[in-house]
This record gives sequence, C-alpha cells and structure tokens, in this order.
Amino acid sequence: MAGTAPSVLVVMGVSGSGKSTLAATVADRLGWEFAEGDDMHPAANVAKMEAGTPLTDEDRWPWLGTIAEWIRSHLADGVPGVVTCSALKRSYRDVLRAPGVVFVHVAGDPALVEQRMAARAGHFMPTSLLASQLATLEPPQPDEAHLTVSSERSPDEESADVVARLGLGAER
Repeated sequence: MAGTAPSVLVVMGVSGSGKSTLAATVADRLGWEFAEGDDMHPAANVAKMEAGTPLTDEDRWPWLGTIAEWIRSHLADGVPGVVTCSALKRSYRDVLRAPGVVFVHVAGDPALVEQRMAARAGHFMPTSLLASQLATLEPPQPDEAHLTVSSERSPDEESADVVARLGLGAER
C-alpha cells in the first residue's frame, strides 16, 4: 500500500476467522498496544449472541462508537495500536475509518472458520451465527485502506505478511 504508514490497524472479519490471534501477534511483533473489540461489547449484545440471536445494526452502533473512540484516542495521542472488530459492513467501517487507520481483513474458508469456532472454549459466539455473519459481510473495496490476508496460514506467517505489506517495522 502506498502512502503514510498506519498508526492503527483494525483486524476485521467474521467470528472465528482468527482476528484476535492475528491482531495480538501483530501487536506483539510491532510492540503496539492491543485491544480486543469483543471486550467492548455491551452486556446486552453478549447476552443476545450467547442466545444465538444475530445483532442488528442498532445493537452494533454503540459498540462501534466505543471502538471508534479507542481508535481516535490512540491517533490523537500518537500511540500505535491494533484492535479487533468484525467490521462486517462498509457502514460499520465508515464509523471506524480515519487517516492512519488500515483495515486488515482476515478471510478464509467458511468450513475452516466453523471448525475453529466449534473448537474454541469460553467464547460467547455460537457457530449457529456464522451463516448470518457471512451473509452480512461486505468485503473491503479498493477505495478503502485495507489489505486481505488468508486465515489458512499460521499466525506468525500472517503477521509477517501484514507487517511486510504495510512497510511496518518492529522499531516503532
């Protein structure tokens, strides 16, 4: 990608794609602050998802606002960071978008994603909601600051790819 190096990365994709693992690995590689977007969900959202009910846009706006505030704070303070957020629709990404923000879309085979979701313990998102997430997903378009990585590689391979493609170095 041409232009100024990003200050905040939003690692996005459907639940189970490997967003959190990749984001934490990239943040560790770069020495940047990491935030888990799932931890910013209001309790009502978590309860709704645990019950197997997909979130509506109205459910998501406050959560997206919280993540956007985290992003804006990091940009204003000059503190680089990596945050996870499904950011499934362009309208959601529009809330998060700012100069210095790049979206890292983790994309992969739905069967692999479902297998990962089924294998993880202690997460509120049931595999029954994967189909609704896939139906909602609007992949980033060429006019959006983003890159897409395959979820079918190891986290170390994926993070090295992100760092190299964005021209970032661990010295930051």
